[in-house]
Amino acid sequence: MTNFHSAMSTQLVANLQSEIGRLRHELQTVSHEDEVPAAGDTVFIADYLLERLAQLGVTQMFGVPGDFNLAFLDYVEDHPKINWVGNCNELNAAYAADGYARVKEGSIGVVTTTFGVGELSAMNGIAGAFSEQVPVLHIAGVPSTSQQKNKPMLHHTLGDGRFDAYFKASQQFTISQATLTDAASAGAEIDRILTDCVVTARPVYLMLPTDLVHTKIPAKRLRTPLNLDLPANDPDTEEFVLDEIMKLVDQANGDVVILVDACAIRHNVKSELADLLKKTGFPVYAAPMGKSVIPETYDRYGGIYIGSISRPEIKENVENAKLLLSVGGLKSDFNTGNFTYHTPTNRTIELHSDNTRVQFASYHGIGMKQLLPKLTARMQPLHLDASAISVPKFISPVPKEDNEIISHAWLWPRVGEFFRSKDVIIAETGTSSFGILETPLPGDAVFLSQILWGSIGWTIGSTLGAALAAREVGLKRTILFVGDGSTQVTVQELSVMMKMGVKPIIFLLNNRGYTVERFLHGQTAKYNDITNWRWTSLLTAFGGIEGETCQSYTVRTKTELDALLNTESFARADKIQFVEMIMEMHDAPKGLKAQAKLSGIPNKNISVGLNTDA
Repeated sequence: MTNFHSAMSTQLVANLQSEIGRLRHELQTVSHEDEVPAAGDTVFIADYLLERLAQLGVTQMFGVPGDFNLAFLDYVEDHPKINWVGNCNELNAAYAADGYARVKEGSIGVVTTTFGVGELSAMNGIAGAFSEQVPVLHIAGVPSTSQQKNKPMLHHTLGDGRFDAYFKASQQFTISQATLTDAASAGAEIDRILTDCVVTARPVYLMLPTDLVHTKIPAKRLRTPLNLDLPANDPDTEEFVLDEIMKLVDQANGDVVILVDACAIRHNVKSELADLLKKTGFPVYAAPMGKSVIPETYDRYGGIYIGSISRPEIKENVENAKLLLSVGGLKSDFNTGNFTYHTPTNRTIELHSDNTRVQFASYHGIGMKQLLPKLTARMQPLHLDASAISVPKFISPVPKEDNEIISHAWLWPRVGEFFRSKDVIIAETGTSSFGILETPLPGDAVFLSQILWGSIGWTIGSTLGAALAAREVGLKRTILFVGDGSTQVTVQELSVMMKMGVKPIIFLLNNRGYTVERFLHGQTAKYNDITNWRWTSLLTAFGGIEGETCQSYTVRTKTELDALLNTESFARADKIQFVEMIMEMHDAPKGLKAQAKLSGIPNKNISVGLNTDA
């Protein structure tokens, strides 16, 4: 009970510190509002919201127009910094906002839908962002405040007067919600959910009634930036945690391995992590969702650890280390080789966004953003010992195969040679995301996948958002690997890519069906088959001009694909390009085969004691 009460007390202190910080910021804002305003120092609520988004670096808004958001979209269209993208459907729009936020680190994605029918269509994409900890704002244009009060039988309602049904649904998939009801609270409510979105790296939801779009409120709050500082770690607890960690480090005699994962990106500790690695020299590995957190050309980087399906040398080095320092772990089934991590708790330290775990003890409110620099300072003297630990070089040579079939064993090492620094590389759930894990990426490359949520078709919409963000932040090519089954779910967004002038290279794996499902169950079942489209006609069907604004290819052999990858005009990516690769129906990456085999083990044999904290 003592440990329980201690943890509760620490959490209470952290919560109080967070609330004190919020109130201080509110007081600062109020002090600005006490100033004598200039005449006309007011702003429409719509413009207030857009200005806050612009302050967060948002330049693209995704979504679909609908009668309850049209008035707001007039303001979006007139805004000098925020561009309305306009998607084919709300699901794709949510995926695009997700991809945009992942690439434009420090900003957020924004999707706008109409009441009911639109917001429900977007909800799967919002849920995925929640699952994978991606900051997305979902704006729902909704009926006026008087209509919500009087409850007429409007279109897009359920016909039973429940105007809050969709709000209640959104509460399951967003970290914070607001329904604007009046001018007095609108600015504060917008600020509250945007702050929550950034600080927690989770989606938030805003109901924007049609009548409040045109309502004016004081503009003075906009002079005070949003308070995006994380709650401070309690100094006494933090010092104790550092002491406890260093005791274990000393006991390990410098035999420490670092394992990085997705939340090192989501919670903005890449620079602190890079400093730790540089100053200590400890070996570092990545979980699948943490691929590209560390440049894979770094000489102390050893590759991807996926539990029992890891490369033997990686598995041995990670699991035999005397101490494992996990940074931003998300221990889901596909991220851990179906929960086959063999990393005992008594040899593990876990750093998360809002807590730290040292062996069996949890310290709530001690976040890694503030802890890492202090830990680096303490561990820096161990650099000499750490540098003596050998790290296997993470390479994946192209195998020699005595045939012309484009196999997975050959494909992924070969495309690895095609990648360049600052590429954004996106892999669809299943075949592609498993295949590319063993492929080293160039330094400064960015990798996107959706391993935890795993929504089929996510990458098409996400590629749109990622390509737009890449263009803004100075990244280079956007390259997508996606299966034929996944593409059929969300393919319409290819048309929006061409409208927006982004030029991804899309590699379609044509193996006539749902390969990941075949390996899980039903190798020859009809439900895993799909209709084979005329894939190379898609870009022209969606408005492209072949040879001018787009180019499509079909490759059936290693020689054909190798020649295409060596063609400089193709590699320049100066137009959107679509490559249909004909592959064997029952071929798959070895990692996917191993994962599918593990997934068939009865649940009673699977450990479910692993956490999924950030």
